[in-house]
Amino acid sequence: MRHMHNGQKFLLAGAAVMAVMLSGCDQGPGRDVAATTDRSEIATMQAEADSAADIAAETGPEMTGAEMTDTSLPELEPVPENLPQLAYDYDYGWALPAEDIGPLQRTHANLCEQQGPASCQITGMSKTGEEAEDVRGILEMRVAARQARAFGALLEDEAEDAGAELVSAEIAAEELSKQIVDTEARLRTREALRDRLSEVLRTRRGSIDELVEAERSVAQVNQEIDQARSWLKQMEGRVAYSKVTVRYETGAPVTSDFLKPVQATLGSLGSIMGWVLAIMIVLGAIIAPVAGFVWAGRKVNRRFASTS
Repeated sequence: MRHMHNGQKFLLAGAAVMAVMLSGCDQGPGRDVAATTDRSEIATMQAEADSAADIAAETGPEMTGAEMTDTSLPELEPVPENLPQLAYDYDYGWALPAEDIGPLQRTHANLCEQQGPASCQITGMSKTGEEAEDVRGILEMRVAARQARAFGALLEDEAEDAGAELVSAEIAAEELSKQIVDTEARLRTREALRDRLSEVLRTRRGSIDELVEAERSVAQVNQEIDQARSWLKQMEGRVAYSKVTVRYETGAPVTSDFLKPVQATLGSLGSIMGWVLAIMIVLGAIIAPVAGFVWAGRKVNRRFASTS
């Protein structure tokens, strides 16, 4: 780099000397003042060039002008156009006290309605069980695919504020790209067939039987086209809107480990007593007839013995 710097200075100095010589040859004696001025300007230009060359030599090749002013981001790879068509299903399960299931379910439903019908739609809502028994609820929604994850975070925040515990969370996806492409190809084929059959009916080429058969074929093809369009619209809807299912169930109260075995025993005591009573009833139903026959046999034997 230092050799290049010396070469640049040598070329600039030579160019300046040649310019002075040419100016001296072209100009007459009456123009000495102008020549002197030109020489001073050339000297100034040479000094500035030398200074710029020195700066370039000291900074090195990394600090070129284009690189010093280039602050643009690096070019990223283009996003592929044929992205996979995925239909997502989100499933959440929350456990909380029975009396809090209803309010949390309504809160989640209101949260969906606040997003607007273009972003969230309620497709189902139910609640079963009494307040003192096992209570279960379910809320089904359709959420715009790009907002489904963010909406799930909002559901989680509301559930945590209500004191609910997340017991299950699942995200599933179904690949629909091939089905969509196949349906679109089938739709284009059927539409082309319908156009050809319609052309035959319009020009009335062929016999009466052929025209009648063409009319029936047109009706059948139109039915297949409507069915294909319905399938395609349904699959596109599944891709555009993700299914979000929220399940609610009663959770066991938090207690100490010392009382857990006692509570478990007391909870199963009723079933144990029920089984004992059931066994006693079965044994009574079997033993009572047998004991009756034995008692009757002994009594008959005693009577015969007394008569003899």
